[in-house]
Amino acid sequence: MDPIDLLPLRRAAALVLLGALALGGTAGCSPAADSAPRAAQARESPPTGTPTATSASTSTDVGWVQLTTPMNQQAVKLLALAAERAAEPRVRDFAGRLRTGQEAELVRLRALLTRMGLPGTDVHAGHDMPGMVTVRDLEAARAAEGPAFDRLVLVQIRDHLRQSAQVSRSEITAGGRADARELAADLVTARETSLAELERLPGAVRALG
Repeated sequence: MDPIDLLPLRRAAALVLLGALALGGTAGCSPAADSAPRAAQARESPPTGTPTATSASTSTDVGWVQLTTPMNQQAVKLLALAAERAAEPRVRDFAGRLRTGQEAELVRLRALLTRMGLPGTDVHAGHDMPGMVTVRDLEAARAAEGPAFDRLVLVQIRDHLRQSAQVSRSEITAGGRADARELAADLVTARETSLAELERLPGAVRALG
């Protein structure tokens, strides 16, 4: 199946994901993802006099940061391709600037993982999560050329930006950590700015419908 044809399925799955985050659940899709929030919850009640970096964390915080980090990591891979291979110069320029911004976000996301006492491993590896640039997506991008490549990139990055913004809004609403909510708010602002620019790029109307 063409990666573009997967978008309706991803959007449907996103509703389940966002609902779980809004209710204080996790975005986990594997046993590893499910166990991390329970561990974080256990650390929320440390022995008296033993403060920890995760004392204010909720399962929503854990689910959000463990999803958003690999979403950025995967998007950066596609953006790196687009910055080199996009047929339209404005798409190449946009991809290069967005890649730089997402890499800067990754520095903050990884620092947050460390403060929360969480591993840096991708608990969603191998799963087709909403807004995640998958291995199949990257393979399709490498096989595409010219305007077809640009259209694929525009659709995939639009989906990534939209879904990560939605998940981040849920963190702002339901998260327990002030530093996580602050970072989520910054991500939402960045996503909204990038989406507005993306939709004005040459070929966007045809690619995005």
